[in-house]
Amino acid sequence: MNPLRSLYLLDPDVIFLNHGSFGATPRPVFEAYQAWQRRLEWQPVRFLGTELAGHLAEARRVLGDTLRADAADLVYIPNATFGVNVVARSLRLGAGDEVLTTDHEYGACDRVWRYLSRERGFTLRHQPVPLPLTGDDDLVAQFWQGVTPRTRVIFLSHLTSPTAVRLPIAAICARARAAGILTLIDGAHAPGQIDLDLPAIGADFYTGNCHKWLSSPKGAAFLYARREAQELIEPLVVGWGWAAEPEMSYGSRFLDYLQWLGTIDYSAYLSVPAAIRFQAEHDWPAVRQTCHQLLGEALDGIAALTGRPSVYPDHSFYHQMGVAALPAATDIVALKRRLLDDYRVEIPCTRWNDRPFIRVSIQAYNTAEDVAALIEALRVLLREE
Repeated sequence: MNPLRSLYLLDPDVIFLNHGSFGATPRPVFEAYQAWQRRLEWQPVRFLGTELAGHLAEARRVLGDTLRADAADLVYIPNATFGVNVVARSLRLGAGDEVLTTDHEYGACDRVWRYLSRERGFTLRHQPVPLPLTGDDDLVAQFWQGVTPRTRVIFLSHLTSPTAVRLPIAAICARARAAGILTLIDGAHAPGQIDLDLPAIGADFYTGNCHKWLSSPKGAAFLYARREAQELIEPLVVGWGWAAEPEMSYGSRFLDYLQWLGTIDYSAYLSVPAAIRFQAEHDWPAVRQTCHQLLGEALDGIAALTGRPSVYPDHSFYHQMGVAALPAATDIVALKRRLLDDYRVEIPCTRWNDRPFIRVSIQAYNTAEDVAALIEALRVLLREE
């Protein structure tokens, strides 16, 4: 029996292999979240009007220590898609400019750029990165083929959503900085799944979720902006932070514009330190390594069933989430439904570039028995296809 399983609030009758979609919060972290909510309701005026700024500063400090970033360069936001919107809408792009990304990006964030390209007249380019991959150097070279003299922004995922590939973002960010190109990294899946050093990565902007692999309550994420790039940021929601009086300022325009969104429940933000403490108390580096190994066994097991080779050149290209190719004729909608209805396995079956995949997430609560149940279910269902 996995001792961490009892600390999560998940349905015990479901084999949950889909942590990557929305995360799952451990019971102690959820209790901290509820304590913040009760504190807010006890004296809303004092809490929001007087105490909140100090609590947020401390929550940013704890998060900054984890990300090796200055708290002044971080601001809490609801989710990574929100962060992409903040940056994309702030940048003054227009006709003749280009934004370069890959064909592995998360649909909602890709839509942000597609929408703005139609509104403002810039060009959005998707550089193909074929699977299977061959290595970091080849990937950087393939991606850089899409750069032109008109490229103003590079937008990349750190760990991609549809293919769960770890992209070599530090190398690309360094090359972009040398070329005078701004970089925005979507790190939705990175915090809690891999160690992060945001200044070392070198992106101008980096947004990441805390409610996925860091295991905070839903609705907690962050936007990091390199100090020299903060002046480019405009408020997504205009409120008291715009043209803030000195007594209402959080100390910088970047924080003023983004930290106070009006009357919302800030409890998820304030619970991020509890999530970080939870992982520290349970030796998370060891947990992640165990999850990584179990994921490798799952991907190997699926490959043995399907005869499809791995899309990854080696295990360093995935962490706690990975995809395995399915037979070309697989009805992914029907397969996902039957996995849940007939075998109680919650897992996404997806399609990328017209190829069907199954995406496996392994978190602290998963076991070898969970993987065995998935493999056995696929053995039966794929034979019936």
